[in-house]
Amino acid sequence: MTPTGPCNAPDVVDVVALGESMVTFLPSRPGRLADVPSFDRGIGGAESNVACVLAAAGHSVRWVSRVGDDPFGDHLVEAIGGYGVDVAHVRRDPDRPTGIYFRTAGDRATDAHEVAYYRAGSAASAMSVTDPDPAAVRAGRVLHLSGITPALSASCLDLMRELTTRRPGRPLVSFDVNHRPGLWGDTDAPKVLRDLARGADLVFVGQDEAWGLHSAEAVRAALPEPDVLVVKQGAAGATVFEKQDVTFVPAPRVDVVAEVGAGDAFAAGFLSATLRALPVRDRLRHGHLMAAAALTVPGDHATPPSREHADRLAALDDAAWGRLRLGLGWTEEAQRADEEVRTP
Repeated sequence: MTPTGPCNAPDVVDVVALGESMVTFLPSRPGRLADVPSFDRGIGGAESNVACVLAAAGHSVRWVSRVGDDPFGDHLVEAIGGYGVDVAHVRRDPDRPTGIYFRTAGDRATDAHEVAYYRAGSAASAMSVTDPDPAAVRAGRVLHLSGITPALSASCLDLMRELTTRRPGRPLVSFDVNHRPGLWGDTDAPKVLRDLARGADLVFVGQDEAWGLHSAEAVRAALPEPDVLVVKQGAAGATVFEKQDVTFVPAPRVDVVAEVGAGDAFAAGFLSATLRALPVRDRLRHGHLMAAAALTVPGDHATPPSREHADRLAALDDAAWGRLRLGLGWTEEAQRADEEVRTP
């Protein structure tokens, strides 16, 4: 499936990513949040993570959101814009703050991981069907959304329902389920997320968040509507359902530093390859490679492999792909090697 979208629009971009980003505070040393004396500041947000990886990979990307008219909002706009992302359509809210959160560098799914959100009533939670500008949101070949946004407020849920309603001429709608149980309260999150996913063209869902379904085939049976369904199966790999075809590609072995941001990087890699109309096997491999870059750094953002290097790895035969192992700093080492080759 190759996205088409409003290619005649004067400000068309490859991807528009809509959603909340927050300022992230990572502990300067291991330990409980209660014991850590200082933190390093970063940025975090599923959709903006995808936007930054795609921009670093050479795509034109727009991030649409709301942030407070405060220093943290300044930081987010400047930092995300620094990756080459178009931030001209990020609204500044004088009455609501920018969200922030503190976390330890680990897997969200483990008991050892700690996270403290300060996002209730944030500027992004005020997004609605009348804000942001619909033209800015739809002026892309792909519109990327996630299941975090509808959990922020009733108006955000209304916006997501509007954006996932099937209408002629809309861009390809990409939806990452991203189920965060702590954000939903008493709402029936599985039903809401399934309904939104059914309206998307391309859906990413982790096997561990797939509503208790225990196989990729069961997930597909529950979500037959999307043209493309990607079921992420952790370290084992990922399966794509497209029309009548089913393709599984194992993940390479990775020396994991932290798992935060890997799912967003996988989505970015798969979307990048989709925009380039690569075969489904290579789309999955590019997703795995981008995820591997994120897995080998402590924060949400890693240096992605160059397109040339990722293409070389994605083109490996099955046996060589199966032997691949990626460790700390592998993308920087590959970039240095590429630069040495290019240097006369």
